Amino acid sequence: MKERLRNMDLKIMDLKISGRTAVITGGDSGIGLATAKLLAAEGVNIVLSDKTDKELREAGEAVRKEAAKDTRVLTITADLTSNEDVLRLAARTRDEWDGADILVNCAGIRGAAGDFLQLSDEDWYNTIDIDLMGAVRVCRAFIPQMQKKNWGRIVLIASENALQPYEEESPYNACKAGIINLTKCLSRAYSKEGLMINCVSPAYIATPMTDAMMEELAQEKDKSMDEVISWFLKNKRPNIVVDRRGSAQEVAAVISFLCSEHASYMTGSNYRVDGGAVASAFG
Repeated sequence: MKERLRNMDLKIMDLKISGRTAVITGGDSGIGLATAKLLAAEGVNIVLSDKTDKELREAGEAVRKEAAKDTRVLTITADLTSNEDVLRLAARTRDEWDGADILVNCAGIRGAAGDFLQLSDEDWYNTIDIDLMGAVRVCRAFIPQMQKKNWGRIVLIASENALQPYEEESPYNACKAGIINLTKCLSRAYSKEGLMINCVSPAYIATPMTDAMMEELAQEKDKSMDEVISWFLKNKRPNIVVDRRGSAQEVAAVISFLCSEHASYMTGSNYRVDGGAVASAFG
């Protein structure tokens, strides 16, 4: 089965946030880059951040090509495991635009995977430091900027794994469950001040992370990428009723709506973009 990914028009609606400023971490590829393009097309100024300079600059140029007239795109390298880097990112955003209106935290890793009994403390700490504490650090840095404006949108990225965990990915599962809990906690604390805080749970999206998983599986099984994707859907993700990987643009569309003025009564919730991957109706 040749992989089928749905391409979407960037401009989906008037989000009523033209002129706002969005900080997007993990922005050099995948869901972060797709979200940056969509928001920039809506007239949102973008602060795009990731760890590697070359890839980030290339992503910034790609976003600029999609941006509405007079929309600015700034790229800033930052490692979310470093609180100093996160504070520097927040300071640059404050200096350029008087702070962020929108924060989308897409930075994350799959982390160590395998038999639970074989995973070390270091394996756990590394995944937690990026996937959970990275979100903690950026929220801690940017919430005060939004409080001063009495308006804000925060979208954190969880995963289907938070609700339907897979046994070989226990550190990732736990971190993503923590993201959903963190989202609820922050919404209870700050939504009364005009900050709408939500999370999105993608499943099996075509991103560099899942590409790497499939490439490893292809080598292990001596199969093509298309063959292992078909095998994975059938054997590992049988509840994905649309029978394909999702596209980053499909996730970005939901994120962008949650960043919009239209989402003014939506907070503390987890929105699944999973093709039906989570089997429970109430997960």
